[in-house]
Parts: sequence; structure tokens; C-alpha cells
Amino acid sequence: MASACLCDHILRPIPAAPITSQRLTAAKPASLSLFPPKPGNSISKTAPVQKPRWVVRLSLAEQSPPKSTVDVKRLVGFLYEDLPHLFDDQGIDRTAYDERVKFRDPITKHDTISGYLFNIALLKKLFKPDFELHWVKQTGPFDITTRWTMVMTFVLLPWKPELVFTGTSVMGINPETEKFCSHVDYWDSIKCNDYFSFEGLLDVIKQLRIYKTPDLESPKYQILKRTADYEVRKYSPFVVVETDGDKLSGSTGFNAVAGYIFGKNSTKEKIPMTTPVFTQTLDTETSKVSIQIVLPLEKEMNSLPDPDEKTINLRKVEGGIAAVSKFSGKPTEDVVLEKEKELRSSLLRDGLRPKMGCLLARYNDPGRTWSFTMRNEVLIWLEKFTLD
Repeated sequence: MASACLCDHILRPIPAAPITSQRLTAAKPASLSLFPPKPGNSISKTAPVQKPRWVVRLSLAEQSPPKSTVDVKRLVGFLYEDLPHLFDDQGIDRTAYDERVKFRDPITKHDTISGYLFNIALLKKLFKPDFELHWVKQTGPFDITTRWTMVMTFVLLPWKPELVFTGTSVMGINPETEKFCSHVDYWDSIKCNDYFSFEGLLDVIKQLRIYKTPDLESPKYQILKRTADYEVRKYSPFVVVETDGDKLSGSTGFNAVAGYIFGKNSTKEKIPMTTPVFTQTLDTETSKVSIQIVLPLEKEMNSLPDPDEKTINLRKVEGGIAAVSKFSGKPTEDVVLEKEKELRSSLLRDGLRPKMGCLLARYNDPGRTWSFTMRNEVLIWLEKFTLD
């Protein structure tokens, strides 16, 4: 590009006239020639012949662009502090945004800071969002990208469905005001992120389905990413009481582990029930299966009573990163194995590294829950997951 501009402006003959600071590249005189005029032309013979001169004029393409004075590093630090307040009572600092700010996500758009703040207030009222900021990075001279997770509970529906969105936001900076002039969201769960995205609307509707989750304690986890096919969660450590099972969808051994928390232990202590019940296999052939009940989080291994039965074990699960596929209905063996196969295929397609084996998580009492409202999950532990 620079060489093309240089060729267009160098070695160009011009009349020997006083050279001013005005640029002469906008138009080329049609009568300009490399040779003096011949007799008989329209120029007077008595007029002095001016010989062409060669001058060099460099276009703006060859000049160094002015350096940006925007302190992007400061704005990165500001977002780390400000965005966690997106949905709390403090709220974000509106003075960091231009009055005309472009906000876009797949199903919402606003062009003013007032509209953007109205959207935030509406989400707070209808969904009670829980927003988590993962990282903030500079991705261009006037661009900052953030990665986040937002979990929302739709309070207007009786079953209060949980909606999960993860993705990135590109924050544009106005170099004149050094404020944010745009905020564009990209969801991990869809391919078409342009406004208006019917794929995005369907993604929202799909998450409104009924899943019945008992009001019991569960292992703690953080949702890192949600795609169209699975969630990636970071589990905190937890303790399980376990024994041998027969198959992933089976209940063999459940009475034995349930008996431990109901008082069949060395101190006759009764331990509160939790959810889910796990069944786990460590290989693809499900050659060996264990059935597990998660113990309350405040329970430590060294404070738990010993089991009465020798076939019962206590074990601490160190946690880690797991990919999870959620589904409803009765979790028969064929259904569970097919869900595991689909999940593993999706993970390999996306370049992730699934470990051998899987877990089935069952959250409901099958005798007291309609099958279409059951919450079941297949989990596969991952190796070396990075949240880019």
C-alpha cells in the first residue's frame, strides 16, 4: 500500500511556480507535460518557457500515525473493578460510557447509556442474575474483551427455570473521550450472534423447560462455559460415601450407602441427605461401577464416623473441571450410554481432552417425580482445560 502511494507522488513534473504548503495531489492539470510547448500551440511564443522540476511529495500513508494517548491498561483495571457490580445495588459507573453507546447482544440492542442501564434494570427484576467476570484483556488499540458467566433465575415462571449464558463482550473505546462507546456480546451457545438472532431466541426458550431440582445441598461448582451441547464446570472438592454398583443406571448398593447417612455408622450419627446420587465408571466398558452419595460440605474426612459395613468407603473427591450434559426423562442404561457417547464426541470435536469413564448424576426420587421433569446429568472429567 505504501509503495503504491509513493509511486503516485514521486517524480511528478510540475511548473516552476512558488511552492506552497498546499498539497497538489487532489487533481492533475490536463496540460501538464514533460516537454516545453512547441511553436504553434496556444501558449504565447514570447512567454518564457519554464522547465519542469521534479519534486517529491509523500502522502499521509508514508507518515507515521500519531500514537494513541488512551490509557487502555487503566481501563482494563477499571473493568475488573466495575463489571462485578453489573447487577448489584451499586451498579456500574455510567460516567465511564459515552451517552451514545452501542449495546448489542443476540436478542437485545440499545444505542444510549440510558437504554443500556434500563436493560440491566429489567434483567435484575425478571431474572435476578448472578454475574461472574473471568478475565479482561486488551484485544486491540481501542478494544477490550471480557469473558463472563451469567446465571439467571426466571422468577415469573412457577418452576423458576435457571438460564445460563457464557461468552465474551468486546468493549469499544472512543479515543476522543477515552470512554466506552460500544459493548457487543457474543454467546458461546450459538453460532449466529448478530442482532436479531433467532438462534439466540431459541436458546433462551430451550432453557425454560422444567427441571425439578430438590431443595437439598449439592456439590459446589462454577460454570465456566456453556455451549449448545454441554456445560464446563469447575467443581470444588467434596466427600462421598460409596460402594459397588452394577450399572450406571442401576440402584444396586444405594440402600447400603443411604444406610450410612441414616445412622448405620460407628457413632450412630444421622447425616443430612444431599443431591445428586452419583454412579461412576472409570472405563468405557463400565466393567466396574460405584454408587455414591455426596456428604454435606461441612463434613471433613477426619470428622466422619466409620461405616458399619466393610463394603462401604469414604472418599474425598478433589474436584476439577468436568463437562456436563443435562437431560430429562428416565435414565435407562441405553439412554445414559448414548448421552455419554454424544458428550464425548462433542468434546473431541471442540478440541478438549476428556478422561476415561463418566458419572451419572440423578437428582430426583424416581418414585415421586414425573419423568419429564427429572434432572439427570452425564459428567466427564477433563484434562488441562483453559478458559480462553
